[in-house]
Amino acid sequence: YVLGWNFYLGAGAWGVLSALLINGVARRRKIGADAAIGVVTTASFAIGVALISSVHRFAINLEAALFGNILGVTNQQLLVLLGVLVVTGGAIFLGYRQLLFATFDPEASDAYGVSSRRAETLIALLLAATIVASMQALGVTLIAATIVVPAVIARLLTDSFAKMLLLSTGLGAVAGLFGMYVSYYVTVPPGAAIVLILAGVFVVVFAASALTARRRLRSLEGVDAHTDVTGPAVEAG
Repeated sequence: YVLGWNFYLGAGAWGVLSALLINGVARRRKIGADAAIGVVTTASFAIGVALISSVHRFAINLEAALFGNILGVTNQQLLVLLGVLVVTGGAIFLGYRQLLFATFDPEASDAYGVSSRRAETLIALLLAATIVASMQALGVTLIAATIVVPAVIARLLTDSFAKMLLLSTGLGAVAGLFGMYVSYYVTVPPGAAIVLILAGVFVVVFAASALTARRRLRSLEGVDAHTDVTGPAVEAG
């Protein structure tokens, strides 16, 4: 913004640098990934605030960067989104087994020759590219929810990682479609409508999964009680 550079050039460079910093800091035993994200993110915001306060001119609308403007997405931004989609999908498709192995069991993956460091770096770079490409449409205040919530919902519905990827992608697409229609008829920002729909789906799925877990627990308790009652009688016979 301050130097008048291309948005994707500046944001992409800083996103890559932040991803590498977070990944490097998180690999230390005493510092977790959440702490690393907090440190790098707050430092990035502080740098941005310092630059904004020192230079009072902007090449791009800051409100659109903060809250997004889906209806104002240009052809260039659509091409960037499409490019990131192709690259991300291709990387996951080609390196699915390696990424899965390195993500869930990094120590074992290193022992078998699959570098967990490379896998984590690749995931961080893909995530940074996704955030930068989606920032103009959703804004930094809503993009975290659109990335995290579909994955959380999918995790509640299945234990299969492959199904989780497909479900989270489908949920995000459907929520985006319905969010656009809701924003038109209810007169709310499209980004907020999409996030609210995802939040509503999460509440329903979370409640349903909690009820299902309780029913399973009660059924198991009933089976155990029945076994305790009938067990001695069978042995006596």
